[in-house]
Amino acid sequence: MRNLPYITKQILTINIVVWLLDSFLLRSGVDLSRYLGLHFVTASQFYFWQPFTYMFMHANLQHIFFNMFAVFMFAPSLENAWGSKKFLTYYLISGVGAAIVQEITWAFSLQNELAMFSGEALAHFTNQFITIGASGAVFGILFAFGWLFPNVEMFIMFIPIPIRARTLVIGYAVIELLAGISNRAGDNVAHFAHLGGMLFGWLVILWWKYSWRLKSKNSFRFNQEDDDDRDGRFSNYHYRRNIDDD
Repeated sequence: MRNLPYITKQILTINIVVWLLDSFLLRSGVDLSRYLGLHFVTASQFYFWQPFTYMFMHANLQHIFFNMFAVFMFAPSLENAWGSKKFLTYYLISGVGAAIVQEITWAFSLQNELAMFSGEALAHFTNQFITIGASGAVFGILFAFGWLFPNVEMFIMFIPIPIRARTLVIGYAVIELLAGISNRAGDNVAHFAHLGGMLFGWLVILWWKYSWRLKSKNSFRFNQEDDDDRDGRFSNYHYRRNIDDD
């Protein structure tokens, strides 16, 4: 933990503390997921902060272990590459984006039920739909890792050959898409929320990339307009000879 970047360490700490607190309070009959978990927007238990807080809640030890293990494995590389502020922005947008996609998924899957109920009856009916976990943000992390380090070779349990990060990310996305479409009975995993984390992560990366190119293009045009001032105030920031000349 001492060697982990600051934001990665805080994400791990907050998730573990919240899970321990939730486990303790459940023994006293207090369910934090009722207030912090993501509910459908028509539910009486929906609150505006839930698209943010749900990503710090977990159902059980296995749930939090695998999510935090993924954060532990992949987040440090992203935070070191982007910086803490940029990484935190990416993580939160991926998580909130996953919540938005989950809400849209519920809206489509509950069309018939939503037409049958209204008012207070609808609010109580939709209370039973809830999503918790950092998986959406974690899938955003996986996507970013595959984007930044596509050729890094990784080993997966029970697979004896190395797999490139890009291939792993694509494989995960396909599996989640197929699992979401199949909608098997008893499957309570929010597959489309996982894909939503990837989608919003991709949009953030594209936005950063576009903004950087636009900034670089404008900077290039500015320098082009000042061709007459060849020894202007920017000239001191460039080498005037090859560094290997010595």
